[in-house]
Amino acid sequence: MRLTKRAIGFGCGMVLLVGCGAGTSEKPAAEKAAETTEIGTVEVSNEPLAWTVRRIAAPLVEVRFRAADVPDPAYWKPSADDVLGMQQADLIVLNGASYESWLKDVSLPTSRVVDTSAAVADRLIRIEDVVTHSHGPEGEHEHTGTAFTTWLDPTLLAEQARAVRTALGLRWPEHDALFADRLAALETDLEALDAELEASVAWVGDRPLVFSHPVYQYLQRRYGLAGDSVHWEPDAVPDDAQWRELAHLQDHHPARWMVWEAEPLPATREALAERGLGVIVVSPCATPPAEGDFLDVMRANAARLREAGVVDAGAE
Repeated sequence: MRLTKRAIGFGCGMVLLVGCGAGTSEKPAAEKAAETTEIGTVEVSNEPLAWTVRRIAAPLVEVRFRAADVPDPAYWKPSADDVLGMQQADLIVLNGASYESWLKDVSLPTSRVVDTSAAVADRLIRIEDVVTHSHGPEGEHEHTGTAFTTWLDPTLLAEQARAVRTALGLRWPEHDALFADRLAALETDLEALDAELEASVAWVGDRPLVFSHPVYQYLQRRYGLAGDSVHWEPDAVPDDAQWRELAHLQDHHPARWMVWEAEPLPATREALAERGLGVIVVSPCATPPAEGDFLDVMRANAARLREAGVVDAGAE
C-alpha cells in the first residue's frame, strides 16, 4: 500500500503545480489513464525478476514469464513460439550469471536484452567443481560456471532492480519518474529483508549446515553461513549412496540442520531426524509461489530460519 501511495503522491504533486484544486487527492482522468494504460511487454526468466518488474512498472507493462510452470526455469528449453514471442517483446529481462542455460541456443535482439547481473560481475561466485545430476522432467544438468541464484542476497537483487529501472526508463522515458519512485520503495523493502535475514541467522554463528542443493552460495556469503552442499531433491527418497555421502560429511562436518529448497518427503525428514538433522526450508522462489509474492516467500524463509534457532537453543 505504501508503494501505491508514494506513486500517487508524486503524480498529484505535479498536478498541483498546474492548478490542481486545493484539498483534493483525486487525479484528472487523463493522468490516471496514463498510469494504468498498458504500454508494452517485458519478458522475464524467473520469479524474482517478474516480481521486480511488476513492482517497478505494473500495470504499465505486461510481464511475461514463460517458464513459470517449469520446476527449475534455469534449465527451461523454449519452444520456437516462445523464442518468437520473446523476440517481439519490448524488453527481455534476464538474470545473467549463467542462469539462462537456454540462451546459447536462441537468437534475441541484443538491444532489448537486459542482463541484470552485469553490473555486479565482480561479485558473482565462480563454481570450480562440475557436478552433473538429473531430476524431474528436465533431465540431466550441470552445476558449473557461475552460481546464479543471485537474488538470495538482497543487496544483489537491489542492484538487479536498479538495472531493471534503468532499462525501463530508457525504453519509456516519459514514465521514468514513476519508475524511480517505485524503485525507491522496492529498495526500502529489500533493505528491510536484508536486515531480517541477518537477524534470523544470528544464532547460526560458526555452526556448520548442510544444504540439500548447491544453490545457496550467495545466501551463505552474505550472512557468513558455513556449510557443504549435497545434491538431493525434496520429491525423491535418497538412495544408499546418498546416505553414505551424508554420513561421511557428518563425520567431518557435524551439522544439526539441513537447508532444503522445499519440504522433503516425510520418510526423508524422519530418516534425517534419526541422524540428528533437522530440516529448514529456504525456498529460492524461482517460480511463482502458491500464495503471496516473492517478498512474502523470502520473509517466510527468514521466519523458518529464526524458528530453527529457537529449537536449536532449546536442544542445547
